[in-house]
Amino acid sequence: MSVDIETTCIHGNGQPEKDHPYRSIITPIFQVATFAHPGIGRSTGYDYSRVGNPTRNDLEQVVNDLEHGRGCLATTNGMAAIWLTLELFDSGSHIIASEDLYGGSVRLFDAVKESHDISVSYINTSFPDEVRKAVRENTKALYIETPSNPMMEVTDLAEMRKIADEHGLLLIVDNTFLSPYFQNPIDFGADIVVHSGTKYLEGHNDTLAGFVISRTEELHERLAFLYKTMGPCLAPFDSFLVLRGIKTLAIRLERQQENAVRIAKWLRSNPNVTEVYYVGLEDHPGYEVNKKQSRGFGGMISFRTKDKETAERILAKVKIITFAESLGGVESLITYPMIQTHGYIDSEVREKLGITDTLLRLSVGIENVNDLIGDLEQAFSE
Repeated sequence: MSVDIETTCIHGNGQPEKDHPYRSIITPIFQVATFAHPGIGRSTGYDYSRVGNPTRNDLEQVVNDLEHGRGCLATTNGMAAIWLTLELFDSGSHIIASEDLYGGSVRLFDAVKESHDISVSYINTSFPDEVRKAVRENTKALYIETPSNPMMEVTDLAEMRKIADEHGLLLIVDNTFLSPYFQNPIDFGADIVVHSGTKYLEGHNDTLAGFVISRTEELHERLAFLYKTMGPCLAPFDSFLVLRGIKTLAIRLERQQENAVRIAKWLRSNPNVTEVYYVGLEDHPGYEVNKKQSRGFGGMISFRTKDKETAERILAKVKIITFAESLGGVESLITYPMIQTHGYIDSEVREKLGITDTLLRLSVGIENVNDLIGDLEQAFSE
């Protein structure tokens, strides 16, 4: 039976509550490392929690259903999900990545370059022709963030799929910012989707998680072998927390987007703000592409203040909004990318991308929007 996404968030695509012990409506926490065998050569389907755990498997099935995949692996955090994906590539491989990319991803790519001899070219993937020019004989994959972090650049996934087909590349998409509620990259040709499940999927800032979802069973099997061999598996209790969080994903995202639209327009009218980066504004350069490949705009806004002093004053004075560097939770968070999420990035690169001392990133929560605007208003005041 096919169901809408709001129902999938709660039940999965036919989530088997009837198969839970004692017909439990909520997936129980199977806080266990090892499982007994019924006999020689026989198994219940679970042997050791690194390989499979009932709580984690229910979570993986729900996320897989939400992303329209053929297999999902839940990892200890988002960086573990990306690292697991990079283990697919041999020494000497080349990857093309979005130039405006989460700083932790760049740090990981740099580490992999050293340990695995994998090279990475950072390209503005909003321009497909620039991506084509960057393809080399040893290029193996395109790694895309859309919208990107923190400049909210939008990449046309269908165009990236064309390039991937032309050159036999894997298309990997980080879907953390929009979540599967608003965007399903596999529907537009992505081979692998990664998430920091810590963010919108879990939604409550109380646990870490990551996900790798594959478009084909063959790719999932390759990743699953690496997963069980290296062991970046999500623990049962953390799996339970993310399962619980996903049940409210739809209503959280709707409220966060509603608030974000109001706040982006308010920021536009503020004389102390010189630029607002939000894909839900109709004059955003990627508005039409994002509209074509997603069902919404999400709750992430970046904006530029008139000077450094204004940015620092806002960070010091916010009261309801919290100065912190994560995103996607029910609480609104404001971040200084230059020194937090992108502090690792070389200063010249940051400057080129626009990640300067006047840029702030806002993860809009589900609080009353008038309270959030009021908080920003008092924080802007001298």
